[in-house]
Amino acid sequence: MFICDCCQGIAGGELVVTPVDKTGFQPEDAAIVGNTCLYGATGGQVFVRGKAGERFAVRNSLAEAVVEGTGDHCCEYMTGGCVVILGKVGRNVAAGMTGGLAYILDEDDTLIPKINREIVKIQRVTAPVGQIQLKKLIEAHVVSSQYTFTITYAYAIIT
Repeated sequence: MFICDCCQGIAGGELVVTPVDKTGFQPEDAAIVGNTCLYGATGGQVFVRGKAGERFAVRNSLAEAVVEGTGDHCCEYMTGGCVVILGKVGRNVAAGMTGGLAYILDEDDTLIPKINREIVKIQRVTAPVGQIQLKKLIEAHVVSSQYTFTITYAYAIIT
């Protein structure tokens, strides 16, 4: 199952994308939503049990999303909202990002060189308000998508 360009311009509601049972692959290892998901989103929540293609959350302004990995250019030109990425990302993360938050899990110390640092700052999630927001979104993802995983730490990308 592969959904192309889902949630472009989403303005509210909740969308959960999960693969069907017995697909023959691990959801966290496969892209199940296509390129430019959440392009221009102005609200709502999206939970993806798997990876997204390139340019995930480009121009996102208010939506919240949890995904298990992305291709290149995720969070590009993002102006608001909150994205949680529980897996690997491609290159050029957060290019032109002027608002919002991106929480990105970095289990193998490969994230930092992939971030376009022209505008954004990178920090570990240590503030209680950030920890609460991240926990709330991950818990919603677990409930919505039957995700099972142990999170140790994540980075926050802020503008």
